[in-house]
Amino acid sequence: MPASKTFTVVCAQCGAASSPRNPFPTVDIVLYREGHGVLFIERRNPPHGWALPGGFIDYGESAEEAAVREALEETGLHVRLTGLLGVYSDPERDPRFHTLSVVFTAEADAHETPCAGDDAGDVRFFPLNALPDSIAFDHRGIVSDFAQRLSRSA
Repeated sequence: MPASKTFTVVCAQCGAASSPRNPFPTVDIVLYREGHGVLFIERRNPPHGWALPGGFIDYGESAEEAAVREALEETGLHVRLTGLLGVYSDPERDPRFHTLSVVFTAEADAHETPCAGDDAGDVRFFPLNALPDSIAFDHRGIVSDFAQRLSRSA
C-alpha cells in the first residue's frame, strides 16, 4: 500500500506553494476461462474479500507492465493482456483512499494452474452466475461490465 505522502509544488511564476492530492494509479485484471469463469483472489489484507488480481502501478512502470506483474505475483500465471475493459475512478471505489484503476482483460495458457501468492490467501475461478458474496472494491461492477461485453460479442 502506498504511503500517504504529500509533496509541495512551487509555482515558478508567482512562488505560491500547493500540495496536490491525486488518486493512486492501480490496475486490475479480468481473466476469464470458458467453462471456469472469472479468476478471483481472496485478499489476505484489508479490505478483505474476493478481488480481481491487481494492485498499484510502480513508479517507472506502465499500466500494462503492472498488470502482468501483479497477475504473476498474485496468481502465478503468465498472462497476456487482450484488451482494455475500462478505467474505474469513483473516489469511493477503495475504502482506504482514492484510486484510479486501469482494468485489462487477459488470458493465460489453459495448462497453467493458478496458485495464490503475494497477498492472496486463495485463488479460484467463479462462474459469472455464481460470484462470491464478499467481493472487495468495485469489482462486482467491473465483472458485470465484463459479462455485458462478453454477451454482446457472443
